[in-house]
Amino acid sequence: MNILITGGAGFIGSHLAKLHLSLGDNVWIIDNLLTGSKQNLDRMTGHTLKFYEADITTFDLNKLPRMDLVYHLASPASPVQYKKHPVETLLANSVGSYRLMEWLKSGHGHRLVLASTSEVYGDPLVHPQVETYWGNVNSVGVRACYDEAKRFAEAIVTTYLRKYQIDVRVARIFNTYGPNMEKNDGRIISNFVIQALTNKPITVYGDGQQTRSFCFVADLVKGLHLLGAKDSLKGEIVNLGNPDERTVLEMAKLIKQLTDSSSEIVFQPIEDDDPKKRKPDITKAKTLLDWEPKIGLEDGLKQTINYFKERYP
Repeated sequence: MNILITGGAGFIGSHLAKLHLSLGDNVWIIDNLLTGSKQNLDRMTGHTLKFYEADITTFDLNKLPRMDLVYHLASPASPVQYKKHPVETLLANSVGSYRLMEWLKSGHGHRLVLASTSEVYGDPLVHPQVETYWGNVNSVGVRACYDEAKRFAEAIVTTYLRKYQIDVRVARIFNTYGPNMEKNDGRIISNFVIQALTNKPITVYGDGQQTRSFCFVADLVKGLHLLGAKDSLKGEIVNLGNPDERTVLEMAKLIKQLTDSSSEIVFQPIEDDDPKKRKPDITKAKTLLDWEPKIGLEDGLKQTINYFKERYP
């Protein structure tokens, strides 16, 4: 199969590329390396992999052959990165999504999986979050460049589904962690692991009682693959994440323990619009994909800690 992954040099995209290469597929990647890294692709040389360092908003898609499956992951995805690159985030999800859908409409592809996010639920008033929930999002807040960009991306791909019958599927991805994370991406686990390994204060925002649910990246990409591979899922919107809900303070203490760190846990003011609770309802994923996470939190954290020790000694 011919597979296109936009944002394929990023954290999740690189694991997805590795999975498809292991299946013998031909993989094309478009990534401007704004937040991705070619280092994530280093061990994939020699496979049927074609990499374009380019922006999805301007790249000439007609250079590509017809694709059997497109994964659209091009976008900054961590709070630090999308707040640093808010316009680029908005454009990747709006202009980038539009250009991909126009290209597919012209007969260049069969199917698209949009990497959306649990952030479309905003600071949710429904718990756990189910796909039918419309969300509680501040459209002009500090997170809007990402939250609303993903909501627009969902709107445009589903509009092309209705108007042009293009086969699209939407994955709402919840907090994901594992190897190939960047140390400065501002995510909870990468922050805590780096701080703990260097014995610096572990910074918890607010009182630490806000909750998150963390899915190991290997589990997540299996879910993405199934969402793209299975027939009869046209138009489906599916939560992908781990329903194992933990408080942020609990995570800080666990990572401190697993790293045998002497770090002090310190508290700082919480940012605006920070979700108080985050937990996916994965009933649809279990039913439609026969998928649920298999890797436990401690096992996944140990692999992640070892990755950071090796990559950032």
